[in-house]
Amino acid sequence: MSLSHSINRRNFLRISGATVAVAASGLTGFSSQVLAFGQQSTIILPALPYAENALEPYISAKTVSIHYNKHHAGYVANLRSLIAGTPYDVMPLKEIIKRTAGKSLLPKLIFNNAAQAWNHSFYWDSLKPGAGDKAPPSGYLLKLIRRDFGHFSNPTKNNKGEWIRPGFKQKLFDAAKGHFGSGWVWVVLNKQRKLEIITTSNADVPFTQGLKPLCVIDVWEHAYYLDHQNKRVDYLNGVLDNLINWDFAAKNSLAKM
Repeated sequence: MSLSHSINRRNFLRISGATVAVAASGLTGFSSQVLAFGQQSTIILPALPYAENALEPYISAKTVSIHYNKHHAGYVANLRSLIAGTPYDVMPLKEIIKRTAGKSLLPKLIFNNAAQAWNHSFYWDSLKPGAGDKAPPSGYLLKLIRRDFGHFSNPTKNNKGEWIRPGFKQKLFDAAKGHFGSGWVWVVLNKQRKLEIITTSNADVPFTQGLKPLCVIDVWEHAYYLDHQNKRVDYLNGVLDNLINWDFAAKNSLAKM
């Protein structure tokens, strides 16, 4: 078998599989919309909003580099391969996620990679150097926190010298610490515009449940294992005290559902 024949066969199998995935996801009228192989995809890897070493010492440049250039980039590359030659190729990322959520087989593969690509972009924007307690919630977001959680944080130490975070910040910390396995911890607005803290497993995203995400913390092990090994708590302390981008959350809280 010639090399060109082998490549063409692989391309045919890949496009055929993606076409089946489109049909299985309920996208009608797809057969006349299948794109030519090699057409430019709308799915790209967004640039990091800061330098790879900008989150140090709380998240190392090495962790950010591997997390972004291997994990995040890998999800984007996998997604582009899965949807090449299909109508998904020109859809916004959130639309792909909505159309494949709750499906099985190939649509599930598309969903997992699309959702992880979106989640990671949202995660990078949820972090910012010099943020956390140095730039705490204010304005409308703080009003929501006080209405729905009582108060943000009045940090004190217990008799063991450990920091205690009552209120909203403590509950966010506890949710992130207690989430079992891989996933994400979100601050969201529900349909009644009430503030909630939720966790999702694996690639799941809040907006498929009618919730509006404001910010997120990645609790997959690859987000912290190089720096902290199994000590997720140390990673969370660094993020919540120094990196979580409450300005980003505040802007999202003002946007439409």
